[in-house]
Amino acid sequence: MNRLHSPRKQLAISYLAAAASCAHVFEANLPSFGPWFKPGIANTFTVVALFQLGIKAAAQVTFIRILVSSLILGTIFSPTFALSVSGSLGAIFVLLILSPWIANYIFLFRTNLEENNSNYIKVGPVSVSLLASLAHITLQLITAEWIIFGHKGIMLLLPWLLLSSWITGIVNGFVSYQILSRNIYNSSFHGAAK
Repeated sequence: MNRLHSPRKQLAISYLAAAASCAHVFEANLPSFGPWFKPGIANTFTVVALFQLGIKAAAQVTFIRILVSSLILGTIFSPTFALSVSGSLGAIFVLLILSPWIANYIFLFRTNLEENNSNYIKVGPVSVSLLASLAHITLQLITAEWIIFGHKGIMLLLPWLLLSSWITGIVNGFVSYQILSRNIYNSSFHGAAK
């Protein structure tokens, strides 16, 4: 995994957080396909941050995006903000669990039998994005049911929202995979060493 030196890493985090914030604000102005359904374009930048900079940078990009986009949209400390934070906590938790097994430029996952006779699995951007997306929507619905609505009927939406999260998680993971495999991100930081 390519790790950048501290000043470059902070700059990269800033760029990714700014891009994620712009994507979030853009997405908020798109017509909605249903309650809580957004494509999650901004999550692509979190996945790129995870693969290029590590879990701490991915968490920073996520929470900077939430704060900046909430300030721009005027939703800070609102129920929308609470849903965004709760969903992101679920996604970051999944990223934290998967971070030891991530590998650059792997589409879904693979088992590698060639390394020291050990059998281990490496997960790529599509798998990471998919699982984070599922955790995100699940925690959002739990938060909505628990804090906002207080009605268990909201959980009837879970199967449909999990299906939409499945689709958007795969699409966003594939976009992240394309960014990582084309080395678009690293070309901005020439000579960045581990």
